[in-house]
Amino acid sequence: MTGKDIKMNKLFSKGENAVVIAIDHGYMDGPIPGMEDIRAAASNIDSCVDAILCSPGMLKNIGSAFDYKGAPIPVVRVNWSTVFCFEWGYTQSKTVQAFSVKDAVALGAEIVLVSCTLQTGSEENDARNVEIFGKLCNEARQYGIPVIGECFPNDCDNISEDAMFDNVLRGTRILAELGADLIKTFYTKDFDKVIRGCPVPVLGLGGHATSNVVDSLLLAEKEIGEGARGVVFGRNAIQRPDPKAYQRALCEVVKHAMDPAEAVRKFHL
Repeated sequence: MTGKDIKMNKLFSKGENAVVIAIDHGYMDGPIPGMEDIRAAASNIDSCVDAILCSPGMLKNIGSAFDYKGAPIPVVRVNWSTVFCFEWGYTQSKTVQAFSVKDAVALGAEIVLVSCTLQTGSEENDARNVEIFGKLCNEARQYGIPVIGECFPNDCDNISEDAMFDNVLRGTRILAELGADLIKTFYTKDFDKVIRGCPVPVLGLGGHATSNVVDSLLLAEKEIGEGARGVVFGRNAIQRPDPKAYQRALCEVVKHAMDPAEAVRKFHL
């Protein structure tokens, strides 16, 4: 068993599906509701979750979320992309390396996340995004660090259902071929085809927060039901009156196949 295997087994502890809570939004958006105070946001993460996704610079500020036996794994995002700058109206999805894997590991990372956007409308830009993704995957391999490859389509809020499916179907496979150990991406139509076409585990993301709690749990149920090995939820898991209760409900749905409506009742959501 390699160091990478050990870290992957910790994420999928005892063979269960994984729940990752994302609080890295300030890396691209600045402070958003529920995450204005990053320490408070981290304190609102329940110990039932398997990992917390954050930015490298925030690890030193939220170390208490990781420093106890059985704590979530720190997952650190190491590149930066304009694809996430929704408030600024960017549409070119240009990516840069913000941190090295070596620096992220020194800060405490056990897994790194690298995003990659393809079909940006520019061959040069697509190629540059792939170059950065491949470079970071290769560096992570040298340190025995698993890579979550994030397949995030360009201008995702404004593309058709068919375009989203095509981008995710192709993108997840391409990132796996480039060296990702698992994938984070959107739930799409025919999601089972995305799963079958990708040889590494897929984590479904939560996206924008839903006003109805049960709707977000139903999304998680669909993602797992069609073959995802876990979820990465951020705003849906933090922007709640009782974030920890929501996360416990999410863990029951993802890990133990609890009916979402039952989970809402059990945790008084």
